[in-house]
Amino acid sequence: MSELGLIEKIRQLAGTSTHKSLVQSIGDDCAILRPPKNRDLVFTTDFVLENRHFTLDTHSPADIGHKALARSLSDLAAMGAEPLFCLVSLAIPAAAQSFVPNFYKGLLSLARQHNISLAGGDLAQFPSVMADVMCCGTVPTGKAFLRGAAKLGDFIYVTGALGNSAKGFRTRRGAAWKQHRRPEPRVAAGIALRRFGVRCAMDMSDGLSLDLARLCTESNVSASLHAPLPIAPGATLDDALHGGEDYELLFTAPARKKLPPEIAGLRITKIGSIIPRQSVSITLDEQPLPPKGFDHFA
Repeated sequence: MSELGLIEKIRQLAGTSTHKSLVQSIGDDCAILRPPKNRDLVFTTDFVLENRHFTLDTHSPADIGHKALARSLSDLAAMGAEPLFCLVSLAIPAAAQSFVPNFYKGLLSLARQHNISLAGGDLAQFPSVMADVMCCGTVPTGKAFLRGAAKLGDFIYVTGALGNSAKGFRTRRGAAWKQHRRPEPRVAAGIALRRFGVRCAMDMSDGLSLDLARLCTESNVSASLHAPLPIAPGATLDDALHGGEDYELLFTAPARKKLPPEIAGLRITKIGSIIPRQSVSITLDEQPLPPKGFDHFA
């Protein structure tokens, strides 16, 4: 099939956008957005790379499409944003054209769950599979969550359970393996948290220890964590602290704010508090916790 034929197939799979703000999407050189009033636009982009985030032996094309979008949707969730549209750049080997429709079926199935429109992108030939997904979302003006907004005395919380994706990667079995292949971005929880005075958040893609260290650096604070942590059944403490790809939300809130035990169907767990900046960014039960999560350049 030619490139034009593949693009037409993708256009048919994507259907018509339900967002009035998206004036023009697939088919032109650029998508056209007419921004809503009194809303900030937030943007993010994420790669998924063959033999880094997936292998063709372990992940189906639909798994890869799902994961490619989930990573960027998780970033929108971390800002408390409502998804609006995505752009998808996909590179595949010349002989892998049958990969394309199934990749987009996986991606678009997740897109419909979160009411985000596919507005365009790019296709290219390359020796391995690579995808880059850019997502745009909206948030009320000035209300986006920021990594640098943690304040002294804030409590630290996480959604859900930690370590399940790492357990799945290790065991290649059961629900944990499915979560690793098809993570669920916490978009509804991010939007719901805006009602509770949350101003500082991020998603956990590289592990609690490393992601919390990044939050502390941006806010110029340190963190004191305490056991027990909400560890997924069958996962280890190491999985929970350093495993990565849980895509749960890590956030802080003023101590005076009373949070419910669940938000958007997810358990909320207080795991520590924000303290003045120290030589050690994070402690767990008063012992230093080094950041050992995944770092592409370590």
